[in-house]
Order: sequence, then structure tokens, then C-alpha cells
Amino acid sequence: MSTKIVIAGGFGAGKTTLVGSVSEIPPVTTEAVMTEASRAHDDTSATPQKVTTTVAMDFGRLTLDRELIMYMFGTPGQARFWFMWDDLVRGAVGAVIVVDSRRLADCFDAVDYFEKNQNIPYVIALNKFDGQLEYTPDEIREALEISPDVPIIDFDARDRRSSGNVLKRLLEYTLSRPKSAELVG
Repeated sequence: MSTKIVIAGGFGAGKTTLVGSVSEIPPVTTEAVMTEASRAHDDTSATPQKVTTTVAMDFGRLTLDRELIMYMFGTPGQARFWFMWDDLVRGAVGAVIVVDSRRLADCFDAVDYFEKNQNIPYVIALNKFDGQLEYTPDEIREALEISPDVPIIDFDARDRRSSGNVLKRLLEYTLSRPKSAELVG
């Protein structure tokens, strides 16, 4: 059996890094070099070393056991590429919203998207840049206005085990939801 999950979030939050850190195959990425034109649209002040950006999607695979293979689809983070989200999300059993707490507002649109698509459970994954978070999980829950049952996990997208824990928590959360809740929407 296979399952599809989506890795979403704002520009430069760590989506491509998460997919790459856990994928058992070389991840397929659509990274393009950022041009001066894109810099006018994408705030790189918190990530000055960022020189590429996802323009379509990332793709990775993780075999959990003989019975279950997880396919990961990473969304582009910039608003100008959001038209692809509906296609990337179709058929997904859950989503991870990767958050850079230094730029919390960048994830609001992703949260809104999954709140409106209530049949897709999601978790919030706080990527710890430089090993720290700017806000506590409770402060982030309040700022994002998400329900108390939505899991918030802090992690390091570069670390395979840490990223794997996020995916594990998403699957646990998805499986724990009542079947009727999955059909709402």
C-alpha cells in the first residue's frame, strides 16, 4: 500500500530540506537559481545564503515497511506558484506545514489552505534554525489560530531522525482521527 503526504509552508521554511533528509531515493527537486527578479518578490533577509527556490515541487519516497510506502510531495512556497497546490494535494492523506518561526507570517496561507480543506489533516513542524525557535509552540498555536488538537512539533529539517519523527507524528495523528472527520469538507 502507498500513501501520499504533502510538505507545505512558506518560502525558505525547509520543505525541500525535509524531503531530502528522509527520502530513501535521491529526491526529485525543481530547484531553480533565484534571479534578481525573484528577489524582488521573495524576502531572503532571514535566509541570505538561499540561492535556489522550488518552482514546481519536490518528490521523495520513504518505505516504512513492506506494507507501506510514503510518497512525499513538497509544494513551492511562493504565492506565484500556489496555483499548483490543488493538484499536488489531490489524494493526500495528510500534510506537514513547515514553519520558520523567524518569519511566522509566511506560513499563514498554508495554514489557511489546509483549514479550508478540512478532509486533509495536518501537523505544524517548527523548523529550528540555528537550533532555536523564536516563539514557544503555545505562542505559535495562538498566532496561527489553530485548534488544540493539531500537533505542533519542533524539529531540524536537516536531520533524518528529526524529520522522520515529524512524518511519524503526522501518520499517528491522521490515523487517530475519527473516520467521519476525514469525510467532512
